[in-house]
Amino acid sequence: MDNGAGSYRRFLAGDDEGLLEIICGYRTGLILYLNSFVQNIHTAEELTEDTFSELAIKCPKFGEKSSFKTWLYAIGRNVTAKYLRKHPSSVIVPLESQECIADEENIESNYIKSEQKRMVHKAMHSLRSEYRQVLYLSFFEGFSNDEAAVIMKKSKRQIETLLYNAKKALRSELERSGFEYEE
Repeated sequence: MDNGAGSYRRFLAGDDEGLLEIICGYRTGLILYLNSFVQNIHTAEELTEDTFSELAIKCPKFGEKSSFKTWLYAIGRNVTAKYLRKHPSSVIVPLESQECIADEENIESNYIKSEQKRMVHKAMHSLRSEYRQVLYLSFFEGFSNDEAAVIMKKSKRQIETLLYNAKKALRSELERSGFEYEE
């Protein structure tokens, strides 16, 4: 898959498999990104479905000014912004009360890793929304600063500043909660 653009072109030409490839390739990452806005995994899943529905129904034009993934995440961000405008008093469910699926392969190792991830996610959810978004886009999704700037509708310089401040705030939050860094 050429970052989704080819699949989208095939979908627009009438091949429904193209849309299925896009959904399979981007669903999980998009859910996690949208969760940084709404802090409710179930709502993030619904918003992800709405994003893919918008692709399927409205068939927006992909101008290829950025990568397909950047374009798709920007659509997801816009869908989420509309949702938040319509539901300004949405109840935010804390991360620790959301369901988690346990992996039982190597219990001790996985427990340590999951505990560290839980602490990082908990610390991230205590940060400002913009900090959560820029950290997620940069580190979990691997977007460049230019791509993150397009998605977040900011300048590259603003993204660099946000990223610096977000990392600093995350480190401070992790140290406050007793997180131990691996050597």
